[in-house]
Amino acid sequence: MAVKKFQVELSNRGGISYQVQPKRPLLDTLREQGVDLPYGCKYGGCITCAAKLIDGEVDQKRQVALNNRQINDGYIILCVARPKSNLVLEIGVESHDKLYRNPFLDPLKPHELKDDIAKKEREK
Repeated sequence: MAVKKFQVELSNRGGISYQVQPKRPLLDTLREQGVDLPYGCKYGGCITCAAKLIDGEVDQKRQVALNNRQINDGYIILCVARPKSNLVLEIGVESHDKLYRNPFLDPLKPHELKDDIAKKEREK
């Protein structure tokens, strides 16, 4: 019986596509095909191998590094993410534009501040 495979398109790498297996982590299958990707822990505990999921669905239950905002922004952890469909990804550090919040370039909104700080901001 043939093993089912999914297509992974790397949108920020000229749209190159790769075949990946659903039961294997994306990091492993992409690196085996020559895709140069940063990685660290390989168990979902850091965000070195984070990528932006543009389209598709993955299973990444084992990741512990992403917070809800990062997940809602579409980030996945390649070392534990397994494809559940065809995917479009942005990979590498250039895809990390919203992964980290720079407090100087992207200050918190008043509703995101702690109550005592928000009160002082409103009084200004």
